[in-house]
Amino acid sequence: MSVGVLLITHEGIGHALVAVTTRLLNKLPLACEAFEVSFDSDPSTLLPQASTALRRVDQGQGVLILTDLYGASPSNLAARLARIGTPVRRVSAVSLPMLMRVMNYAELDLDELPAVAAAGSRNGAIMDDI
Repeated sequence: MSVGVLLITHEGIGHALVAVTTRLLNKLPLACEAFEVSFDSDPSTLLPQASTALRRVDQGQGVLILTDLYGASPSNLAARLARIGTPVRRVSAVSLPMLMRVMNYAELDLDELPAVAAAGSRNGAIMDDI
């Protein structure tokens, strides 16, 4: 059993990140799915669908939820999901380096992965002055 990963993002972000990560790694070592929130949707009606996505990636060790923008609708939906019973940890500012790092540390548990995810985002931002 391992941790599942659920990206909850605005439309056009989550699926693209999962697709590129899958292409780069050939096969994802953790169950991973994107749930995108459209701009015209009512976030309060999305909880059942998001909950279903959460259950699909849950492999028995909890779920790491990665969101794009803290305080926006996807992040608020993730906060509601965190209160329904499945062990969840949340990290915002999802990026390709963040998702790649999580996948490269697939053996870690749910309490360790948020720090790894945040480090991936921080270390993936490089200022190239040349």
